[in-house]
Amino acid sequence: MQFSVYQVSRKGGREKNEDRMGYCYTRDAGLFALADGMGGHPEGEVASQLALQTVSALFQREAKPRLAEPLRFLHDAIIAGHHQLLRYATERALMDTPRTTLVACLIQGNAAYWAHCGDSRLYLVRGDKLVARTRDHSYSELQETMSHVVPMGDRVNRNVLFTCLGSPGKPVVDTAGPLTVHTGDRMMLCSDGLWGAISDAVITEVLTTHPISEAVPELVERALRAAGEKSDNVTVLAVEWEAAEDLDSKSGVSTRSLGEEVFASTIQASLGADSAVDELDEAEIERSIREINEAIQRSSSKRR
Repeated sequence: MQFSVYQVSRKGGREKNEDRMGYCYTRDAGLFALADGMGGHPEGEVASQLALQTVSALFQREAKPRLAEPLRFLHDAIIAGHHQLLRYATERALMDTPRTTLVACLIQGNAAYWAHCGDSRLYLVRGDKLVARTRDHSYSELQETMSHVVPMGDRVNRNVLFTCLGSPGKPVVDTAGPLTVHTGDRMMLCSDGLWGAISDAVITEVLTTHPISEAVPELVERALRAAGEKSDNVTVLAVEWEAAEDLDSKSGVSTRSLGEEVFASTIQASLGADSAVDELDEAEIERSIREINEAIQRSSSKRR
């Protein structure tokens, strides 16, 4: 595999940056992921970091050096991140669970696969065209998709997410692929701080007319300027797929010389032996959810 990657994360007008991103790869597979810890819940930065750590650790365990079932891996790894957040909250007796969105892209062979939960997005551009974009798990996107079937009232807060990692209910995880990648294809992962401030048309135009090392910081700066003092955090990770003869050794990554057991990562994957990487049975998952709900109910009763 050969690719170039560029990433930027900037704190907007928020108290702290709860976005996290990173990538890891073996000789034959690359995983790129981004998570946005959710405000209004505790420890959003922990939620995003734990989710990425879990996905990365599972990738390291299973990509030897390829994944047998990429889409199944993406789905199961995101769900494992969710279970890790439930366990984290239960072990610390938190009144609420840390929560996060997550989007991940896997490139293996000459194909791309991706999955997401929440409203962190993936954009895939080819030439000057937007080829694919994830659909947010928000009521606004749901209304757009379902408006011809079930009209939604104006009283609904359409920007609220209906699923995420760390919520008491099982997350919705959408997967897509395989999609054959061509030389020059660009895949961009971003938090809502980017797409909430600038349009898809602008994102596509900048991403297709500049090298990714220029496009990513340009998009981040435009989003921060457009949103002003109350800007959300803006995090972007972009990947360009390259042919061997086009690889720039200064900025690109080539995995041809890696051994079958070699794993490289920018995601800290220091999860303990009791982490969600170990399989959780359904009874344990349900118990975690029940304990969290009971703790929330006890807290609510005390405040009345």
